[in-house]
Amino acid sequence: MNLPELGAFLRTRRDRIRPAEVGLPQGPRRRVPGLRREEVAQLAGLSADYYTELERGSAKNGVQPSAQTLAALARALRLNVDERDHLFHLAERPVPPSAHGPSAHVQPALLGLLDRLSNTPARVITDLHETLVENDLARDLLGKSPAHRGPAASFVYRWFTDPQTRERYPVEDHPHHSRVFVADLQAAAARRGRDAEVTRMIAVLRRRSPEFAALWDTHDVAVRRKDHKKIVHPTLGVIELDCYNLLSEDGRQRLLWFTAPPGSRGAEQLELLSVVGTQDLSVPEGTAPEGLSAAESGRQR
Repeated sequence: MNLPELGAFLRTRRDRIRPAEVGLPQGPRRRVPGLRREEVAQLAGLSADYYTELERGSAKNGVQPSAQTLAALARALRLNVDERDHLFHLAERPVPPSAHGPSAHVQPALLGLLDRLSNTPARVITDLHETLVENDLARDLLGKSPAHRGPAASFVYRWFTDPQTRERYPVEDHPHHSRVFVADLQAAAARRGRDAEVTRMIAVLRRRSPEFAALWDTHDVAVRRKDHKKIVHPTLGVIELDCYNLLSEDGRQRLLWFTAPPGSRGAEQLELLSVVGTQDLSVPEGTAPEGLSAAESGRQR
């Protein structure tokens, strides 16, 4: 592993990015032209000390960045595909596929748009519905995406194999979502051709889910570009939102975001979401705020 070259490369990429490009405030008394080390660490989900050791290029502390760490740094530093590949080569790690899989390199155009969607839940996913990156509001609305690998990284796979995946959606809406997911997957499978990843996932789903098998055999196909969803939030209740998808040019990644008409209840709930996040504001049974009985408290909720 060429740690000195790796550290030098990270420093030059950090210096070229302005805070506003990644959704950070410029702030006063900034002494560096680009991002600070701690800012890169924050964006990549790393400790500041660990990232500092990477930039120093010293092997004395046994710094050995994993493929997952490198992928996170590539996203934080807005590397293009060639730069991402160079980063992996310097770290002597196998270069992952650029277009799909949970370690896929997020296309810079989609990532740039995601940075600007600070007031609406949004995430970038693959054509197999694997979450690559998401903002805080998306995590608050939908729950944090599990760190699965293999077929289970796909939300579509979990939808048909793990009942808990459906808990944030009203039961009466499940058949609709199932049809939409399968039709969208039909399009993705055809686009990928004889791709081993999607072929294996479809085979497993056909064995494990009679519902999936029946829908797959209808051969209905439709790329999901817009949908109306009801999300069951643990604090805010049912939130009705419009869901939009912006596809990359090759169709293998998409920016997904949620919005609601101005003045609607859904719009009001989205505003509240940024305040309450994942907090549970319900009143425990048998207790009530000062001055209210438990029954009165329940009526006010």
